[in-house]
Amino acid sequence: MAFSVQNLTRKEALIADLARDVTHAPERISPPPSDPVLARLTQLGTQLWLDTGILEDAGRLWRREMSALTTNNTLANQVVQTGIMDEVIRAAGRQINEVEPGIPDDDLVMDVAFVVNCHIALRLVKAFDALVSVELHPALGYDIDKTLRYAQRYYAIHPERFIVKIPLTPEGFCAVARARAEGIPINYTLGFSARQNYLATKVSRPNFCNVFLGRLNAVVADNGLGDGKFVGEKATLASQAGIRQLRDADKTIPTRQIAASMRNAEQMLALAGVDVYTIPPKAVDEFNAHGYSSEQIVQRADEQYEVHLLSDAATITVDVLWTIDETFRKFTDSLAARGGTKLTGDDLREADRDFGTKLFSGFTDVEKAEIRKKGKIPETARWQGRASLDDLMTESALQSFIIDQGALDDRIRKLIHQG
Repeated sequence: MAFSVQNLTRKEALIADLARDVTHAPERISPPPSDPVLARLTQLGTQLWLDTGILEDAGRLWRREMSALTTNNTLANQVVQTGIMDEVIRAAGRQINEVEPGIPDDDLVMDVAFVVNCHIALRLVKAFDALVSVELHPALGYDIDKTLRYAQRYYAIHPERFIVKIPLTPEGFCAVARARAEGIPINYTLGFSARQNYLATKVSRPNFCNVFLGRLNAVVADNGLGDGKFVGEKATLASQAGIRQLRDADKTIPTRQIAASMRNAEQMLALAGVDVYTIPPKAVDEFNAHGYSSEQIVQRADEQYEVHLLSDAATITVDVLWTIDETFRKFTDSLAARGGTKLTGDDLREADRDFGTKLFSGFTDVEKAEIRKKGKIPETARWQGRASLDDLMTESALQSFIIDQGALDDRIRKLIHQG
Protein backbone atom coordinates (compact mmCIF):
# COMPACT_ATOMS: atom_id res chain seq x y z
CA MET A 1 0.00 0.00 0.00
CA ALA A 2 1.40 3.38 -1.00
CA PHE A 3 -0.03 5.06 2.11
CA SER A 4 1.84 3.13 4.79
CA VAL A 5 2.16 4.87 8.15
CA GLN A 6 5.93 5.24 7.71
CA ASN A 7 5.51 7.13 4.44
CA LEU A 8 2.95 9.67 5.65
CA THR A 9 3.95 13.30 5.78
CA ARG A 10 2.94 15.26 8.85
CA LYS A 11 -0.04 16.74 7.01
CA GLU A 12 -1.16 13.39 5.63
CA ALA A 13 -0.93 11.81 9.06
CA LEU A 14 -3.02 14.64 10.50
CA ILE A 15 -5.65 14.31 7.76
CA ALA A 16 -5.88 10.56 8.40
CA ASP A 17 -6.33 11.18 12.13
CA LEU A 18 -8.96 13.86 11.50
CA ALA A 19 -10.80 11.59 9.06
CA ARG A 20 -10.98 8.75 11.59
CA ASP A 21 -11.92 10.93 14.59
CA VAL A 22 -15.68 10.74 14.21
CA THR A 23 -17.36 12.72 16.96
CA HIS A 24 -20.82 11.71 18.15
CA ALA A 25 -20.54 8.36 16.40
CA PRO A 26 -23.92 6.61 16.33
CA GLU A 27 -24.67 3.40 18.14
CA ARG A 28 -24.95 0.20 16.15
CA ILE A 29 -28.44 -0.08 14.67
CA SER A 30 -29.89 -3.57 14.85
CA PRO A 31 -31.85 -4.44 11.70
CA PRO A 32 -35.38 -5.80 12.01
CA PRO A 33 -36.12 -9.46 11.25
CA SER A 34 -35.64 -10.71 7.72
CA ASP A 35 -37.93 -9.25 5.05
CA PRO A 36 -39.11 -12.19 2.88
CA VAL A 37 -39.61 -10.02 -0.22
CA LEU A 38 -36.14 -8.50 -0.04
CA ALA A 39 -34.79 -11.93 0.83
CA ARG A 40 -36.21 -13.20 -2.44
CA LEU A 41 -34.21 -10.55 -4.32
CA THR A 42 -30.99 -11.58 -2.59
CA GLN A 43 -31.75 -15.26 -3.34
CA LEU A 44 -31.80 -14.30 -7.03
CA GLY A 45 -28.27 -12.90 -6.65
CA THR A 46 -28.99 -9.19 -6.12
CA GLN A 47 -27.12 -7.22 -3.47
CA LEU A 48 -29.19 -4.37 -2.00
CA TRP A 49 -27.48 -1.05 -1.29
CA LEU A 50 -29.17 2.03 0.15
CA ASP A 51 -28.43 5.17 -1.85
CA THR A 52 -28.19 7.76 0.92
CA GLY A 53 -25.68 9.35 3.25
CA ILE A 54 -28.34 10.66 5.65
CA LEU A 55 -28.18 8.52 8.77
CA GLU A 56 -31.81 9.06 9.75
CA ASP A 57 -33.14 7.92 6.37
CA ALA A 58 -30.84 4.92 6.38
CA GLY A 59 -31.87 3.94 9.92
CA ARG A 60 -35.54 4.07 8.99
CA LEU A 61 -35.14 1.87 5.91
CA TRP A 62 -32.28 -0.46 6.75
CA ARG A 63 -33.14 -4.15 6.54
CA ARG A 64 -31.20 -7.32 7.27
CA GLU A 65 -30.94 -8.08 3.53
CA MET A 66 -29.07 -4.82 2.80
CA SER A 67 -25.29 -4.98 2.62
CA ALA A 68 -24.00 -1.51 1.75
CA LEU A 69 -24.72 2.19 1.44
CA THR A 70 -23.53 4.62 -1.17
CA THR A 71 -22.76 8.32 -0.95
CA ASN A 72 -21.86 10.88 -3.62
CA ASN A 73 -21.18 14.59 -3.96
CA THR A 74 -24.89 15.39 -4.06
CA LEU A 75 -25.70 13.30 -1.00
CA ALA A 76 -22.67 14.59 0.92
CA ASN A 77 -23.73 18.15 0.15
CA GLN A 78 -27.20 17.40 1.54
CA VAL A 79 -25.63 16.26 4.81
CA VAL A 80 -23.21 19.19 5.06
CA GLN A 81 -25.92 21.79 4.40
CA THR A 82 -27.74 20.62 7.54
CA GLY A 83 -24.88 22.09 9.58
CA ILE A 84 -24.06 18.81 11.32
CA MET A 85 -20.46 18.92 10.05
CA ASP A 86 -19.76 22.61 10.74
CA GLU A 87 -17.54 22.10 13.77
CA VAL A 88 -15.67 19.25 12.07
CA ILE A 89 -15.00 21.58 9.13
CA ARG A 90 -13.75 24.45 11.30
CA ALA A 91 -11.46 22.22 13.35
CA ALA A 92 -10.03 20.40 10.33
CA GLY A 93 -9.33 23.64 8.47
CA ARG A 94 -7.62 25.15 11.49
CA GLN A 95 -5.41 22.14 12.21
CA ILE A 96 -4.38 21.54 8.59
CA ASN A 97 -3.43 25.21 8.32
CA GLU A 98 -1.25 24.84 11.41
CA VAL A 99 0.82 21.97 9.97
CA GLU A 100 1.02 23.51 6.47
CA PRO A 101 0.88 27.29 6.72
CA GLY A 102 0.15 28.91 3.39
CA ILE A 103 -1.56 25.85 1.91
CA PRO A 104 -3.44 26.96 -1.24
CA ASP A 105 -7.08 27.60 -0.48
CA ASP A 106 -8.40 25.08 -3.02
CA ASP A 107 -6.12 22.36 -1.64
CA LEU A 108 -7.28 23.09 1.90
CA VAL A 109 -10.92 22.93 0.88
CA MET A 110 -10.36 19.60 -0.89
CA ASP A 111 -8.55 18.15 2.14
CA VAL A 112 -11.34 19.24 4.47
CA ALA A 113 -13.94 17.84 2.05
CA PHE A 114 -12.12 14.49 2.24
CA VAL A 115 -12.33 14.56 6.03
CA VAL A 116 -16.04 15.38 5.88
CA ASN A 117 -16.74 12.57 3.40
CA CYS A 118 -14.92 10.12 5.66
CA HIS A 119 -16.98 11.24 8.67
CA ILE A 120 -20.25 10.77 6.75
CA ALA A 121 -19.14 7.31 5.60
CA LEU A 122 -17.72 6.19 8.94
CA ARG A 123 -20.95 7.16 10.72
CA LEU A 124 -22.74 4.80 8.33
CA VAL A 125 -20.16 2.06 8.89
CA LYS A 126 -20.54 2.46 12.66
CA ALA A 127 -24.34 2.40 12.53
CA PHE A 128 -24.80 -0.53 10.14
CA ASP A 129 -21.45 -2.38 10.04
CA ALA A 130 -21.83 -2.22 6.26
CA LEU A 131 -19.77 -1.45 3.19
CA VAL A 132 -19.94 2.21 2.14
CA SER A 133 -19.14 3.51 -1.35
CA VAL A 134 -17.36 6.87 -1.08
CA GLU A 135 -16.97 9.51 -3.79
CA LEU A 136 -13.96 11.50 -5.00
CA HIS A 137 -13.98 15.25 -5.53
CA PRO A 138 -15.08 15.75 -9.18
CA ALA A 139 -12.16 18.11 -9.80
CA LEU A 140 -9.95 15.01 -9.82
CA GLY A 141 -11.81 13.32 -12.67
CA TYR A 142 -9.19 13.98 -15.35
CA ASP A 143 -6.04 13.53 -13.21
CA ILE A 144 -4.73 9.97 -12.88
CA ASP A 145 -2.19 10.63 -10.14
CA LYS A 146 -4.50 12.66 -7.90
CA THR A 147 -7.35 10.21 -8.38
CA LEU A 148 -5.08 7.36 -7.31
CA ARG A 149 -3.79 9.38 -4.36
CA TYR A 150 -7.28 10.02 -3.01
CA ALA A 151 -8.29 6.40 -3.60
CA GLN A 152 -5.28 5.39 -1.51
CA ARG A 153 -6.31 7.89 1.16
CA TYR A 154 -9.80 6.44 1.44
CA TYR A 155 -8.52 2.89 1.46
CA ALA A 156 -6.11 3.68 4.28
CA ILE A 157 -8.96 5.01 6.42
CA HIS A 158 -11.06 1.83 6.30
CA PRO A 159 -9.83 -0.89 3.93
CA GLU A 160 -12.45 -3.38 5.13
CA ARG A 161 -15.49 -1.17 4.54
CA PHE A 162 -14.76 1.58 2.00
CA ILE A 163 -15.35 1.11 -1.73
CA VAL A 164 -13.97 4.08 -3.67
CA LYS A 165 -16.03 5.66 -6.45
CA ILE A 166 -14.05 6.90 -9.46
CA PRO A 167 -15.88 8.73 -12.27
CA LEU A 168 -15.92 7.24 -15.75
CA THR A 169 -13.49 9.43 -17.72
CA PRO A 170 -10.55 8.41 -19.95
CA GLU A 171 -8.19 9.11 -17.05
CA GLY A 172 -10.58 7.25 -14.77
CA PHE A 173 -10.09 4.01 -16.71
CA CYS A 174 -6.35 4.33 -16.10
CA ALA A 175 -6.65 5.32 -12.43
CA VAL A 176 -9.01 2.41 -11.75
CA ALA A 177 -6.52 -0.06 -13.25
CA ARG A 178 -3.74 1.32 -11.04
CA ALA A 179 -5.92 1.32 -7.92
CA ARG A 180 -7.06 -2.26 -8.53
CA ALA A 181 -3.43 -3.32 -8.95
CA GLU A 182 -2.97 -2.11 -5.36
CA GLY A 183 -5.99 -4.06 -4.19
CA ILE A 184 -8.21 -1.01 -3.62
CA PRO A 185 -11.94 -1.83 -4.03
CA ILE A 186 -13.39 0.40 -6.77
CA ASN A 187 -16.89 1.35 -7.83
CA TYR A 188 -16.44 2.79 -11.33
CA THR A 189 -19.28 5.25 -11.36
CA LEU A 190 -21.21 7.46 -13.81
CA GLY A 191 -21.54 4.73 -16.41
CA PHE A 192 -24.49 4.73 -18.81
CA SER A 193 -23.89 2.00 -21.37
CA ALA A 194 -22.95 -1.62 -21.85
CA ARG A 195 -19.92 -0.69 -23.94
CA GLN A 196 -18.52 1.71 -21.34
CA ASN A 197 -18.68 -1.04 -18.73
CA TYR A 198 -17.36 -3.72 -21.08
CA LEU A 199 -14.26 -1.60 -21.66
CA ALA A 200 -13.91 -0.88 -17.95
CA THR A 201 -14.23 -4.53 -17.01
CA LYS A 202 -11.61 -5.79 -19.45
CA VAL A 203 -9.10 -2.94 -19.13
CA SER A 204 -9.49 -1.80 -15.51
CA ARG A 205 -11.21 -4.64 -13.61
CA PRO A 206 -13.21 -2.57 -11.11
CA ASN A 207 -15.24 -4.34 -8.47
CA PHE A 208 -18.40 -2.58 -9.66
CA CYS A 209 -19.68 -0.76 -12.75
CA ASN A 210 -22.87 1.28 -13.06
CA VAL A 211 -25.72 2.12 -15.35
CA PHE A 212 -27.68 5.13 -14.05
CA LEU A 213 -30.84 3.78 -15.56
CA GLY A 214 -33.45 6.33 -14.47
CA ARG A 215 -31.65 9.14 -16.25
CA LEU A 216 -31.60 7.12 -19.47
CA ASN A 217 -35.36 6.70 -19.40
CA ALA A 218 -35.70 10.42 -18.71
CA VAL A 219 -33.34 11.60 -21.47
CA VAL A 220 -35.24 9.61 -24.11
CA ALA A 221 -38.67 10.74 -22.90
CA ASP A 222 -37.71 14.40 -22.26
CA ASN A 223 -36.13 14.77 -25.71
CA GLY A 224 -39.04 13.18 -27.57
CA LEU A 225 -36.97 10.21 -28.73
CA GLY A 226 -39.56 7.72 -27.47
CA ASP A 227 -41.61 7.01 -24.36
CA GLY A 228 -38.44 6.22 -22.41
CA LYS A 229 -39.82 3.03 -20.93
CA PHE A 230 -37.26 0.26 -20.34
CA VAL A 231 -34.38 2.21 -21.95
CA GLY A 232 -32.31 2.14 -18.75
CA GLU A 233 -33.40 -1.38 -17.92
CA LYS A 234 -32.34 -2.64 -21.37
CA ALA A 235 -28.95 -0.92 -21.07
CA THR A 236 -28.41 -2.34 -17.57
CA LEU A 237 -29.18 -5.91 -18.61
CA ALA A 238 -27.01 -5.63 -21.72
CA SER A 239 -24.18 -4.31 -19.57
CA GLN A 240 -24.52 -7.15 -17.09
CA ALA A 241 -24.54 -9.65 -19.96
CA GLY A 242 -21.32 -8.19 -21.37
CA ILE A 243 -19.63 -8.19 -17.98
CA ARG A 244 -20.82 -11.74 -17.29
CA GLN A 245 -19.36 -12.87 -20.62
CA LEU A 246 -15.98 -11.46 -19.63
CA ARG A 247 -16.22 -12.99 -16.14
CA ASP A 248 -17.03 -16.40 -17.62
CA ALA A 249 -13.99 -16.16 -19.90
CA ASP A 250 -11.66 -14.97 -17.12
CA LYS A 251 -12.49 -16.09 -13.59
CA THR A 252 -10.09 -13.52 -12.10
CA ILE A 253 -12.35 -10.63 -13.17
CA PRO A 254 -14.25 -9.36 -10.09
CA THR A 255 -16.60 -6.86 -11.77
CA ARG A 256 -20.28 -6.77 -10.83
CA GLN A 257 -23.04 -4.69 -12.41
CA ILE A 258 -24.92 -2.02 -10.44
CA ALA A 259 -28.41 -0.94 -11.44
CA ALA A 260 -27.76 2.54 -10.15
CA SER A 261 -30.02 5.04 -8.45
CA MET A 262 -33.29 3.30 -9.21
CA ARG A 263 -36.24 5.64 -9.62
CA ASN A 264 -39.21 3.51 -8.55
CA ALA A 265 -40.51 0.17 -7.31
CA GLU A 266 -41.24 -1.07 -10.85
CA GLN A 267 -37.54 -0.99 -11.67
CA MET A 268 -36.80 -3.12 -8.62
CA LEU A 269 -39.16 -5.75 -10.02
CA ALA A 270 -37.97 -5.39 -13.62
CA LEU A 271 -34.29 -5.95 -12.79
CA ALA A 272 -34.48 -8.76 -10.23
CA GLY A 273 -31.29 -10.79 -10.54
CA VAL A 274 -28.99 -7.91 -11.51
CA ASP A 275 -25.83 -8.08 -9.40
CA VAL A 276 -26.47 -4.94 -7.31
CA TYR A 277 -29.18 -2.33 -6.76
CA THR A 278 -28.46 1.11 -5.36
CA ILE A 279 -31.84 2.30 -4.13
CA PRO A 280 -32.70 5.85 -2.98
CA PRO A 281 -35.05 6.18 0.01
CA LYS A 282 -37.96 7.32 -2.19
CA ALA A 283 -37.83 4.11 -4.25
CA VAL A 284 -37.56 1.93 -1.13
CA ASP A 285 -40.58 3.66 0.39
CA GLU A 286 -42.57 3.08 -2.79
CA PHE A 287 -41.51 -0.57 -2.93
CA ASN A 288 -42.54 -1.13 0.68
CA ALA A 289 -45.85 0.68 0.18
CA HIS A 290 -46.83 -1.64 -2.70
CA GLY A 291 -46.83 -4.65 -0.42
CA TYR A 292 -45.35 -7.05 -2.97
CA SER A 293 -45.21 -10.74 -2.18
CA SER A 294 -42.07 -12.82 -2.64
CA GLU A 295 -43.85 -14.72 -5.42
CA GLN A 296 -43.92 -11.52 -7.49
CA ILE A 297 -40.13 -11.34 -7.46
CA VAL A 298 -38.88 -13.42 -10.39
CA GLN A 299 -35.57 -13.65 -12.22
CA ARG A 300 -35.27 -10.93 -14.88
CA ALA A 301 -31.53 -10.90 -15.60
CA ASP A 302 -32.04 -12.41 -19.06
CA GLU A 303 -35.16 -10.42 -19.93
CA GLN A 304 -35.27 -8.89 -23.41
CA TYR A 305 -37.16 -5.65 -22.88
CA GLU A 306 -38.54 -3.88 -25.91
CA VAL A 307 -37.82 -0.18 -26.27
CA HIS A 308 -40.02 2.02 -28.44
CA LEU A 309 -38.11 4.80 -30.18
CA LEU A 310 -39.40 7.38 -32.64
CA SER A 311 -37.04 7.07 -35.59
CA ASP A 312 -38.18 10.32 -37.17
CA ALA A 313 -37.35 12.19 -33.96
CA ALA A 314 -34.00 10.53 -33.29
CA THR A 315 -31.54 13.39 -32.88
CA ILE A 316 -28.97 11.07 -31.33
CA THR A 317 -28.40 7.31 -31.55
CA VAL A 318 -29.96 5.57 -28.54
CA ASP A 319 -29.09 1.94 -29.22
CA VAL A 320 -25.43 2.72 -28.50
CA LEU A 321 -26.47 2.26 -24.85
CA TRP A 322 -26.91 -1.51 -25.17
CA THR A 323 -24.76 -2.37 -28.21
CA ILE A 324 -21.27 -3.88 -28.02
CA ASP A 325 -20.34 -4.44 -31.65
CA GLU A 326 -17.34 -6.23 -33.12
CA THR A 327 -15.42 -3.00 -33.72
CA PHE A 328 -15.83 -2.04 -30.09
CA ARG A 329 -14.64 -5.46 -28.95
CA LYS A 330 -11.49 -5.06 -31.08
CA PHE A 331 -10.99 -1.57 -29.64
CA THR A 332 -11.25 -3.03 -26.12
CA ASP A 333 -8.94 -5.95 -26.91
CA SER A 334 -6.28 -3.62 -28.29
CA LEU A 335 -6.24 -1.54 -25.11
CA ALA A 336 -6.35 -4.55 -22.79
CA ALA A 337 -3.35 -6.05 -24.60
CA ARG A 338 -1.32 -2.96 -23.70
CA GLY A 339 -2.11 -3.32 -19.98
CA GLY A 340 -4.47 -1.01 -18.13
CA THR A 341 -1.85 0.21 -15.66
CA LYS A 342 0.35 1.45 -18.50
CA LEU A 343 -2.30 3.47 -20.33
CA THR A 344 -2.96 7.20 -20.23
CA GLY A 345 -6.15 9.07 -20.99
CA ASP A 346 -4.65 10.21 -24.27
CA ASP A 347 -3.95 6.58 -25.19
CA LEU A 348 -7.66 5.85 -24.85
CA ARG A 349 -8.65 8.94 -26.84
CA GLU A 350 -6.22 8.06 -29.64
CA ALA A 351 -7.46 4.46 -29.85
CA ASP A 352 -11.05 5.74 -29.85
CA ARG A 353 -10.23 7.92 -32.87
CA ASP A 354 -8.37 5.10 -34.62
CA PHE A 355 -11.25 2.62 -34.26
CA GLY A 356 -13.98 5.19 -34.82
CA THR A 357 -15.82 4.06 -31.68
CA LYS A 358 -16.78 7.63 -30.69
CA LEU A 359 -16.73 6.97 -26.97
CA PHE A 360 -14.68 9.99 -25.89
CA SER A 361 -15.97 13.27 -27.26
CA GLY A 362 -13.33 15.53 -25.73
CA PHE A 363 -15.68 18.31 -24.64
CA THR A 364 -14.13 21.77 -24.46
CA ASP A 365 -14.37 23.86 -21.30
CA VAL A 366 -17.03 25.98 -22.98
CA GLU A 367 -19.03 22.88 -23.87
CA LYS A 368 -18.69 21.51 -20.34
CA ALA A 369 -20.08 24.76 -18.98
CA GLU A 370 -23.00 24.49 -21.39
CA ILE A 371 -23.65 20.90 -20.30
CA ARG A 372 -23.41 21.93 -16.65
CA LYS A 373 -26.04 24.62 -17.17
CA LYS A 374 -28.51 22.08 -18.62
CA GLY A 375 -28.25 19.69 -15.68
CA LYS A 376 -28.44 15.90 -15.51
CA ILE A 377 -30.68 15.53 -18.57
CA PRO A 378 -29.07 17.13 -21.65
CA GLU A 379 -30.76 18.40 -24.79
CA THR A 380 -29.74 15.74 -27.29
CA ALA A 381 -30.43 17.72 -30.47
CA ARG A 382 -27.62 20.11 -29.55
CA TRP A 383 -25.09 17.25 -29.64
CA GLN A 384 -26.20 15.41 -32.77
CA GLY A 385 -23.07 14.33 -34.63
CA ARG A 386 -20.87 15.75 -31.87
CA ALA A 387 -21.17 13.24 -29.04
CA SER A 388 -22.43 9.74 -28.36
CA LEU A 389 -25.30 9.52 -25.91
CA ASP A 390 -23.42 7.51 -23.29
CA ASP A 391 -20.49 9.92 -23.21
CA LEU A 392 -22.85 12.89 -23.13
CA MET A 393 -24.71 11.41 -20.17
CA THR A 394 -21.48 10.70 -18.30
CA GLU A 395 -20.30 14.28 -18.81
CA SER A 396 -23.70 15.63 -17.75
CA ALA A 397 -23.56 13.55 -14.56
CA LEU A 398 -20.03 14.71 -13.78
CA GLN A 399 -20.97 18.34 -14.34
CA SER A 400 -24.01 18.01 -12.08
CA PHE A 401 -21.74 16.67 -9.34
CA ILE A 402 -19.47 19.68 -9.87
CA ILE A 403 -22.42 21.96 -9.08
CA ASP A 404 -23.24 20.11 -5.84
CA GLN A 405 -19.57 19.86 -4.90
CA GLY A 406 -19.31 23.61 -5.49
CA ALA A 407 -22.07 24.24 -2.95
CA LEU A 408 -20.33 21.95 -0.47
CA ASP A 409 -16.97 23.61 -1.12
CA ASP A 410 -18.48 27.07 -0.64
CA ARG A 411 -19.77 26.12 2.80
CA ILE A 412 -16.39 24.62 3.74
CA ARG A 413 -14.55 27.72 2.51
CA LYS A 414 -16.82 30.04 4.47
CA LEU A 415 -16.47 28.04 7.68
CA ILE A 416 -12.68 27.58 7.58
CA HIS A 417 -12.18 31.30 7.00
CA GLN A 418 -14.38 32.00 10.01
CA GLY A 419 -11.95 29.88 12.02
